[in-house]
Order: sequence, then C-alpha cells, then structure tokens
Amino acid sequence: MISNWNGSVRRALRASSAPVTHGLIALCCLIFVIGPASGLNPAYGAGEALPAAQRAYFRRWGVVPAEFFDGAPGTVLSPLTALFVHGSWVHLLGNMLFLHVFGAMTERRMGRVEFTLFYTGCGYLALLGYAAANAGSSQSLVGASGAISAVLGAFLYLFPRARVTSLLPFLFFLPLRFPAWVVLPFWAALQWVGAGRATQGPGVAYLAHLVGFGLGLLYAWARFGERRGGAGGGPARAAGADGRATRVRAAPAPAPEGENQP
Repeated sequence: MISNWNGSVRRALRASSAPVTHGLIALCCLIFVIGPASGLNPAYGAGEALPAAQRAYFRRWGVVPAEFFDGAPGTVLSPLTALFVHGSWVHLLGNMLFLHVFGAMTERRMGRVEFTLFYTGCGYLALLGYAAANAGSSQSLVGASGAISAVLGAFLYLFPRARVTSLLPFLFFLPLRFPAWVVLPFWAALQWVGAGRATQGPGVAYLAHLVGFGLGLLYAWARFGERRGGAGGGPARAAGADGRATRVRAAPAPAPEGENQP
C-alpha cells in the first residue's frame, strides 16, 4: 500500500504545473502525520507521555534560539529542519492552505529550482531573524510560516492585481474578493500589530512572518524588476509564467496560523 501511495504521489507531482509547491505540501503533511504532534503514531506513546515526546521532538528538530547562538552541535541546520515541522493540525493546515493558494503561481513565475532555493533560503533567514531577536529564549520554534510569508511577499510584487477570496472574521466570514495589493498588506499589518503585542512564551512568532514577508518582497523586486506578471485580461486575472491568465480561485482568512512555539 505504501509503494502504491508513493507511486501515486510521484505521478501527481510529475503531472503538476507546480511540483515543488505540491511536493512541499506532501512532505510537510507526511512528516506531521508520522510525528508526535498528529497523535496518530503510537510509537510516541499516549496520555502523559505524548506531550513530553512532543516537546522533545520540537526541541530536536526546531530552532531553540538560546542553543543556536551557543553554538551547540547541529543547530546550524535547525532553521531548515524546523520548516517541515508543525505543532498542531491547525498550524499545519493553515500553512499548507496558504502555500497551496500562493505558491503555485509564484513557482511558475520563478521556475522550480529558483523557487526551491527562494523558499528554503527565505524560510531559513526568517527563523534566524526571529532567533536573533530572541537570543535568550529557550522556546522551540517550528513551522513553515516564515518561508510561506516570503512567498506572500513575492506574490504581492509579482501579481498585485490578482484577486484573492478572503474570509474576514469581523464580517461573519463572508467570502469577499479583493486584489492582492489590498489583502496581503493588510495581512502584513496584522503581523506587525501582533509582533508589537507578542510576549515571550508559547504562541505565534509574528516577527518571523514579517522578516519572511520583507525578504520575499525585496527578492522579487530585485530579481524581476519591472518584468513582474501583469494583470492582463482584467482586474480579476494575473499573468502566469506561460503568459496565460491565471485566477487565484481561493484563499483563506488574511492571517494564517503562525510559527508555533511549543
């Protein structure tokens, strides 16, 4: 059964127009399911043993700022491994929904290799930026939100007039369509407010979101300049990498579940 599932995944990725994006989603989901946070793997125990296993797992594969800057062995890779670890089902699904919505068009515009390097590089630097600002913290930091925030920043520059369907909680979650230049800066503003109110301890690492978003926006500006995808075909469309108009068919609420600090 596992070999059949792996074969199906490989065929789906080969047929996909955004194989890196879909591969990242599949990898994050697989790592989460086999890890302790999903609660599905009996190898990590149950009851009181499970939370202890989760904490040890996050500490091993996540970023612990105090240990990172002490030069502990292996910590230089922790911002990379942390990108593929998530703290809860909500954390995972929120991040993967954002990656699915905004990653495919960004990948097609950049190309597969460049998008892979962009995603991992910006994600690494976003977590590193948070760790540097909280160098004395012993809380573990996991999640792909720093990298996904970079994707949002690049998407904003490349496809500013692409219309995004958003669910706004203060409007009773009514689905409304706005251009990316409205939705994504609003999202960034929420992260700024959250970062200003954040206190040390478990929660959302808003600063990692802001660093990632800024890096993504800056990279897209420096790399593509005035060659960004236009909005040909009307305000509800954005040009894809192949020149054809592409719609952003769905998007979640303007603020995803953030980097988790278990």
